Amino acid sequence: MSKQMTFTLACAVVLSALGPGVAGYLSARLEAIRTAERNLHALEARLDVRQARDVRPVSFPLPCLRTPMTPRIQQVPATALADRDLMRRRHREAAALPPGSRQWAEPDAQRPVIAGTAR
Repeated sequence: MSKQMTFTLACAVVLSALGPGVAGYLSARLEAIRTAERNLHALEARLDVRQARDVRPVSFPLPCLRTPMTPRIQQVPATALADRDLMRRRHREAAALPPGSRQWAEPDAQRPVIAGTAR
């Protein structure tokens, strides 16, 4: 056999092996794309159903017959603010103490001074 005939036969054998492999690869990729597209459409449908369930009308179908009353503002006495500041200060002081010695002390009682803490 000549070199040219040997080369031609070798190419034919390689192409006969590559052809079905490439065809199988491409068909698998196309099937994966189709599956992904079906999954995407299913997820879009589920999302549309959820969004349709959560839709609420922007306005009422009937006109309002009366206007709602405006809420009244509750006046808080100034002493309530002082109590809140006192509780915050107590909380900060208790957080600064070691875990075993946390006690709520009365505001007028003498507190022990712990070494290493600044007052």
